[in-house]
Amino acid sequence: MRAIWKGAVTFGLVNVPVKLYSATEDHDVPLHQVHDADGGRIRYQRVCELDGAVVPYEHIDRAYDDGEHTVVLSKADLADLPAERAREIEVVEFVPSAQIDPIMFDRTYYLEPDSTSTKAYVLLRRTLGETERTAVVRFALRQRTRLAALRVRGDVLVLQTLLWSDEVREAAFPSLEDPVDVTDKELAMSRQLVASFEADFAPEAFEDDYQAQLRTLIEAKIERGEATSSAETFGQAEPGEGAEVIDLMEALRRSVEEAKARRASG
Repeated sequence: MRAIWKGAVTFGLVNVPVKLYSATEDHDVPLHQVHDADGGRIRYQRVCELDGAVVPYEHIDRAYDDGEHTVVLSKADLADLPAERAREIEVVEFVPSAQIDPIMFDRTYYLEPDSTSTKAYVLLRRTLGETERTAVVRFALRQRTRLAALRVRGDVLVLQTLLWSDEVREAAFPSLEDPVDVTDKELAMSRQLVASFEADFAPEAFEDDYQAQLRTLIEAKIERGEATSSAETFGQAEPGEGAEVIDLMEALRRSVEEAKARRASG
């Protein structure tokens, strides 16, 4: 992995030099656009609306338009902002970990100690772990001020950027406003269904089916030529499959029975 940012976690007078690494990566099969008639590659160009010239990326600046005025911001303008120049991950507060709603989590990064002595790093890691607290921090990355949660994952400090509160939409659905009567029998059956699916989460047990099927399709086309279709490769679902509508209790009962049968056969 290659570090994408260097700085320090600061809280009080404690300074923890760190390197920042992306903790996740995209595993999607890379696809590009082509002309359906001849397979020619489709490419996009950045064209100036005033002179029609194609503009190289290094000559592209940003601009803000309020409908009346346009303000051009150069790369130097943005780089000179105090927040962008700062190389600190500033701890704002330590909060109970359960108080951060997972809907606010955005990107995840690993923090590696960037010092000959890792004592301050280990101290912060142990303190967070033993107090069951998460540090809410502020820092600047790629010309944006970020709010983030600093927490422990195994032996590593993890930084998860957070959405700002006004970026999370409220869920207001009229369909949920009317009261719904759930019987004790339905609730008991539903709980039984949950119990039949209980397990310890093992993320490695799951696979991205779409990407796996896409790779299979691509490999089949390479081996057999363009005549291979998706239906030939994967088979085709029967028409009307899954359209049956049954009542809630019956659905719960059948689900419990199927789950028990799967467990018995496994």
